[in-house]
Amino acid sequence: MPDETTLRVVVADDNPVVRAGLTALLTGRADISVVAEAADGREAYEAARQLRPDVVLLDVRMPGVDGLSALPYLARIAPVVMLTYSREPEIVQEALRRGAGGYLVHGEFTVDQLVEAVRDIVRSATAYGSSRPVVIHSSLQEPLPSGSFGYFPPVVSTISSENLSQVQPNVGQSSSGWSSGRPAAPDRSRYQLSTREAEIMDLIASGMNNQQIAATCFISEKTVKNHINRIFAKLHSTSRSEAAAKWLGTARELG
Repeated sequence: MPDETTLRVVVADDNPVVRAGLTALLTGRADISVVAEAADGREAYEAARQLRPDVVLLDVRMPGVDGLSALPYLARIAPVVMLTYSREPEIVQEALRRGAGGYLVHGEFTVDQLVEAVRDIVRSATAYGSSRPVVIHSSLQEPLPSGSFGYFPPVVSTISSENLSQVQPNVGQSSSGWSSGRPAAPDRSRYQLSTREAEIMDLIASGMNNQQIAATCFISEKTVKNHINRIFAKLHSTSRSEAAAKWLGTARELG
C-alpha cells in the first residue's frame, strides 16, 4: 500500500493498451502509485470520489461520459491533467476553461516529463489551491520560462456546480462530435483495420515514430513495421502523412 508521501493517481483512458502503459510507467517510480484505472469519465469520477487521488490523468474522447464532460466534477476532487492525442487549440482552451490543470499530447513528451508533470501539478495545487493550477501542455505554441517544460502562469478555472448526472443527455456526443457545432469523427470503418492496426494508426497520426509506437504497445519495431505495411495497403497510402490525413479525415480523396 502506498504511504502518505506517495502520489496517488487515477488513469482514465478508453484504450486498455494506453492505460496499461501509463500504469506501468508511473508505478515504476517510488513516489507514484496508480490506485485505479477507468475506461470513461463516469468510471473516473466514481474512482476519484471514492479514492480521493492526488492527480487524475484524463483522456478527452472516450465512449460513455467523455473527458471534457467529466472534467469539471473531477477537478473539484483532484488536479486533472489531460493526456490525449487531441492537439486542437479549441479543445485545449475548453479543457482549461473547464478546470484542467494541465494538458499533454501523446508523442510530444518524454516519460520523465510525464512523471514531472504529475509531481509538479500536485506541488502547484498545494501552493496555489485547486483553483489556481499551473498549466502543463505542449499544444499551444507560446514562450516557456527558462528551464521548464510546458509551464504557463497560473490561471483561474471556474468549476461548475452542476451534478455529473446532468451531463448524461450529451453522452452520445462522444462518438459523433462531442459538442454542438463540432464536426463528426471521420468514418474509419471502411478501412477495415484490426483493433491493433487502429491503435497503431492512432499513434502514427499523433506523430510517434516506430520506436515510440513499439514501446507504447509493448511490441518489437519489426512487428510495428509489419502492421504499418498492412495499414498503408488498407488505406491506399504510401507515406505516414498521407495515411494520417486519411485517418483523421483531412485528406481530399477522389470518388
